[in-house]
Amino acid sequence: MNAAGVLLDTGPLVALLSANDANHERARRIFAQHAPPFRCCEAVVAEACFLMRKVHADGPAAVAGLGARGVYTIAIAAGEHWTQIEALLRKYGDRPISLADACLIRCAEIHQEARIFTFDGDFRVYKWARNRKFDLL
Repeated sequence: MNAAGVLLDTGPLVALLSANDANHERARRIFAQHAPPFRCCEAVVAEACFLMRKVHADGPAAVAGLGARGVYTIAIAAGEHWTQIEALLRKYGDRPISLADACLIRCAEIHQEARIFTFDGDFRVYKWARNRKFDLL
């Protein structure tokens, strides 16, 4: 088991909670291999709640429940980093970057953490701290 602090994107969170998701078993395995809490942001949680609502009426509560149990923690308050988030959204404006993606990049910069659990291939392109690559799980 690895040390806590891995960044968490929306896809794996949804896959963990949805047994019908194509990545469900992979998500279960990776969550089991890494010590909580994973680090994410409000935008990731909001996206996961929105997507899980489409899966089941209790889906958003299940997302919140994982947070309550300490599986993930909110590691960045976007309101304290609007300038940097705006710059990231502009920098990667030619890609389908979301607010959640920009917040996770900023989170990597703040916490000096390159490991991210994501299914989003754009994190192979995104850089944190100007030129550092992400280590995708």
